[in-house]
Amino acid sequence: MTEAAQMAGERAGRRGRSGGGAARRAERTAVSVETARFIERNIPDYEVLDARAIEVIEANAETVLEEIGVVFSDNPEALERWRQAGAHVDGERVRIPRGLARKLCATAPATFTQHARNPARNVEIGGRNLVLAPVYGPPFVRDAEGGRRYATIEDFRNFVKLGYMSKWLHHSGGTVCEPTDVAVNKRHLDMLLAHMVYSDKPFMGSVTAPERAQDCVEMCEILFGKEFVAENTVMTSLININSPLTFDGIMMGALEVYAKANQACIISPFIVGGAMAPVSVAGTLTQVLAEALAGVAYSQLVRPGAPVIVGAFVTSIDMNSGAPTFGTPEASLITYGMGQLARRMGLPYRSAGAFCGSKLPDAQAGYESANSLNMGLMSGVNFMLHACGWLEGGLVASYEKFVMDADQLGALHQMAKGVDVSEEMQAMDAIREVGPGGHYLGCAHTQANFKTAFWRSEAFDYKPFETWDEEGARDTQTLASARVAKLLGDYRQPPLDPEIAQRLTEYVEKRKASMSDSFS
Repeated sequence: MTEAAQMAGERAGRRGRSGGGAARRAERTAVSVETARFIERNIPDYEVLDARAIEVIEANAETVLEEIGVVFSDNPEALERWRQAGAHVDGERVRIPRGLARKLCATAPATFTQHARNPARNVEIGGRNLVLAPVYGPPFVRDAEGGRRYATIEDFRNFVKLGYMSKWLHHSGGTVCEPTDVAVNKRHLDMLLAHMVYSDKPFMGSVTAPERAQDCVEMCEILFGKEFVAENTVMTSLININSPLTFDGIMMGALEVYAKANQACIISPFIVGGAMAPVSVAGTLTQVLAEALAGVAYSQLVRPGAPVIVGAFVTSIDMNSGAPTFGTPEASLITYGMGQLARRMGLPYRSAGAFCGSKLPDAQAGYESANSLNMGLMSGVNFMLHACGWLEGGLVASYEKFVMDADQLGALHQMAKGVDVSEEMQAMDAIREVGPGGHYLGCAHTQANFKTAFWRSEAFDYKPFETWDEEGARDTQTLASARVAKLLGDYRQPPLDPEIAQRLTEYVEKRKASMSDSFS
């Protein structure tokens, strides 16, 4: 929590001690930039693979690497690294002897800390933890007033602000939307600067070219200090594998930059079942595991001990339209299964999100997203990208859905706590006090715990029908639009050393001036 928020909390506490409804109303309406600590699960992971299934899938993945191999395109240095490690290289095809990839993966850390510029917002990635980050990559945005349109840098900054103001988001994310009004070769500078200036949560770096990844490392050296960056992880980045079984030179070039700098990479196959992987769950798990093993192993060839997260972006395809589908049973089974396989690798796991194929933040979006979010919690995911704001199969970042999803992430926090069986929560005194036929509304236990006993949405409407009707019979999207306006209106920029802010701005201006605009 920032110093300003702490001071506001202390003032609210003093008013509360004086009693009265005015104090309670002030407490409810005070601007808060509180961020919940990353989730620490006290509930078990849900496992769908038995011992035989795990044995079959792991053996088949090793066979894929050994007999079929993977392609490292446009990257002679990668091919040489693999050759020296003992792989068989034929052109751009790399065949990895059985057991070699898993042996190389062993040097990657099981957990690591990603540092934020506000140390109170550092996150621990791996183990029993879950870190939530917003949508990534849409070229379009949508809001109730303006409809669907190309994203701009102003939209990007707005989403960073919303992420900063959202209690349940632990991470600022990366390309929350693509600012299409900024040149392709320069927008990474503006995006990273926005994360650094408008939020003090952890963030992600650019992967669209190795030189852009290097820019991100150098900007972090300004923000955190060069020595600190050399010894600590301050960025994650999303390295997608071009499934099936292809590692392109651009993504691998970015991975090499980050791994050399000890910055984290999410190494993630991009799977649309039936298009980029087999239609069967077992076949897809085999391919995903093979790709993950090869990608993580390569990161360790670049720098043993470099932090990585095993990823699995999984959806299926509608065989009638060819469109991706979300929240489906098959995607859930793959996500659950890959969680088991990632834990057997001893590595952090990235998957799931508020996925949906809907064009609007409607019932379809709600059902599909709820299925995906809850599945992510139960499957043991450690880093959940796309946790809020995703619409239209990832083509759109929605303002309203961003705040609707971010609100629902609070339910994940509550669920992850599990069942508290402390003496206080056993509530035996309350049961004795109320006895048969009474009610618990006025008992001492309820009075002591009612503020924190139940998670409560800040976006949904729980008012009686008459009140709801008198206030305009607002649906959820309308309520969400009002919440977007309130959060952006309440936003206050977190403090940043003026000298550091100036150096960052100068770096961005200098780099942008050094190249001509390119929109391709």
